[in-house]
Amino acid sequence: MQNNYTEGKLFEKRNLSMEPLGKGEYENCTFKNCDFSNADLSDYKFYGCVFFGCNMSLAKLYKTAFMDVSFKECKLLGLLFENCNEHGLSISFENCNLSHASFFKRKIKKTIFKKCMLQEVDFSECDLSGALFDNCDLMQAKFEGTLLEKADFRTAYNYALDPELNKLKKARFAQSGLAGLLHKYNLDIDPHS
Repeated sequence: MQNNYTEGKLFEKRNLSMEPLGKGEYENCTFKNCDFSNADLSDYKFYGCVFFGCNMSLAKLYKTAFMDVSFKECKLLGLLFENCNEHGLSISFENCNLSHASFFKRKIKKTIFKKCMLQEVDFSECDLSGALFDNCDLMQAKFEGTLLEKADFRTAYNYALDPELNKLKKARFAQSGLAGLLHKYNLDIDPHS
């Protein structure tokens, strides 16, 4: 079976469970308000694509390629980015809900997370050097053995990460967020003094 190659196409309000997307390569395509939830996107390739207002929750991403792909206002619950094709993996997120997703051992340097819900996301052993967490909720996100050098957490909130278990050289934090670095010590820090 031959794979499709599609370039520069707009896919709007597609429900993949009713109208499957042909397996193949998609370049500079826009997916708007599409429902990919629980879809099997294994071995699909997306280059320079934009996903806007899409639901991709619990989709299978085995060897899926995302190169220069942006997600805006998407629901991406429980996605296992750790299963993606790691060659050239470059993604950005704006106003997305990625709760319960996993980036375990992924190299995603300089990734932009802007106004995202990142609750209980697994960033263990991930390379997030130079990443930006702009106004992101990191409640119970897991950082263990994570490379966070030059990452920017200045406007992020609800994070708890252990400086002894992660590489934080030159990472940026707001003074108000320093309690997130001391979380494991169970200190009572008064924000008003």
